[in-house]
This record gives sequence, C-alpha cells and structure tokens, in this order.
Amino acid sequence: MSHRLYRALLPLGFAALLALVLAPIQALANPDFLVDADWLTDAMDDENTVVLEVRYHPHRFFTVGHIPGAVQVQRFKDLGDNDASPIMRFPSRETFQETLRGWGVNDDSTLVIYDDSSTALAARVYFLLDLYGFDMDRVKILNGGTIEWTGFNELDKEPTPPKAAGTVTLKDADPRLFIEWPAVYDDVVSRRDPEVILLDARPNDMYTGEVIRHSIMGGHIPGAVNVVSLDGVDGQTGKWRSDESLAALYAAIPKDKRIYVYCHDGFRMGLAYLQLKHLGYEDVRLYNGGWSHWGNELTLPVVEGSEPYGGDFAL
Repeated sequence: MSHRLYRALLPLGFAALLALVLAPIQALANPDFLVDADWLTDAMDDENTVVLEVRYHPHRFFTVGHIPGAVQVQRFKDLGDNDASPIMRFPSRETFQETLRGWGVNDDSTLVIYDDSSTALAARVYFLLDLYGFDMDRVKILNGGTIEWTGFNELDKEPTPPKAAGTVTLKDADPRLFIEWPAVYDDVVSRRDPEVILLDARPNDMYTGEVIRHSIMGGHIPGAVNVVSLDGVDGQTGKWRSDESLAALYAAIPKDKRIYVYCHDGFRMGLAYLQLKHLGYEDVRLYNGGWSHWGNELTLPVVEGSEPYGGDFAL
C-alpha cells in the first residue's frame, strides 16, 4: 500500500483499515508508462526530467495552476499542423522537433505528461513522440493527471521559467503508425479488406450521427465500429480502469488484424492507441485528420445509425 493511501485511510481506525485492505478490489491497469504522484515527486529532482502539462482549457495553467516546474503545452497550437486543414493533422517532424526543443527536451530527457482529461490529451503528445522515434522508454504519463497530483500536492500559478533550449533530434514519421484518408476509403469503404478493422473512438452519439459537433456531416465512416476510448478511464479519478475492463472494452476487436483508428480531433484516438498497444495489439495506425477531415469533406460517404455498414452500404 502506498503511503498516500495509508494516510487517507488512517482516520478510519485499524479495524476498518484492515477490512478495506483485505476486501477484493479491481486492480488498475499498470502499463510501464503510467506513473503516480509519488513517482513524479521523486523524478522531479532529476534535472533531466521535463514535465509537460496539456489542459483542455490551456489558460487554466495560470488560473488554476500547474505542477511546479511544468511546461505548458497548448493542445491545438503545439500538437497539430497550424497551416493544414484540418489543423489537427500531425505536425511535421521539423515543427514538432522545434516545439520539443523549446520545451527543453533533449534525447536523454525523461518526459512526464499529464492532463485534466482522462489521459486523452496526454496521449496525443505520447503518440507524436512515438511517431517521430523518440525513446519511448523515457516517456511517462501521470495516471489521474491533475486529480492525482492535487490529492496531496499543491499547484503553482506562477509561470514556469523558460528552460534552456533542448537538442532533441527526431526521426522521420514511422509509416506503420498512421494512415491517410485514401487508405481508409480503399481498404474499408471500397474493398472491405477483412484484414483491416476501422475503429471510431468517439462518443456513441457522435458515431450514430445523433450529435453533430465541429463538422458538417454526422455519423461515421462506412465500416467503422464504435469503441469509446474514454470508457477505459474512470471519469471521477481520471485513472485507467483495470486490464480486465480494457480487454472487455475491446473484446470485439481481433488482435490479429490491422487496426485503423480515428476520432474527431486526434485526442481520443491517441488514447485508443495507448490502450490497444498496452493490450497487445501490434498493428495500430491513426488516421491523420480523423473525423475533422472526413466529416467536413462533402464528397466522402458517411453512415448514420448504429450499424457499421448501414444504408446504401448494407447492400
């Protein structure tokens, strides 16, 4: 038991404490890249550690506060292609490399990423690092994000002093980790390749078209199946659910297939990428642009409703 949990339970008395310790509980998922606040507290003493905060509303870095020493990541400007349409296509290697250097990142830095959005925003940073060949053994995510940290620690509202420019060098994008829309159209919509599974990680009401948000068209790409990646995280604690829960969430997705994943703007699909890779799926590729691209291209087909191939595509 961690000292944080012990301190929280101590006022309950010995008998209650013993009962809770012995009671059966569902273990949380424990990927190597997930760390807790205790781990981060120790790691912050290392000068090679760079802590990155990416909030849903970035101004809260200042108004609510951030982990002391954390660097602000602005989720749209820093994690997309600002000159593309849609803007959340992946940034180029050169652009993302300069962004990382501005955060003080070197090749031997240990990066700890956290957010206030159930790991979905942190997952985007993690994926981009993986895409461009950073040493992923050096990348961690704070499980529970701001909720985990503020259990026993304070946030800082003072701006973090600028770090010395880093010297990190990235590699070309790994073509095994992403796909563009023509591959989705060819493999899934047209040929219905049985070796490919298209996964829509958005909320179900956006998948069915009941809710249309940030796009012209509603519904999903023909052939897509819906697995809501945020269902793999506890909404109250922001922590990952157990491995058993994650496996059940993706039970309908065969591990021996090639998986294409999309969401709207690149965050929920990043979370799905992390979850699937943790569960042992070997070939997972993210659609560069996602629904913010497909759902705004009026010539591309969509399906409304709960069936992957509905309407004209059911024939």
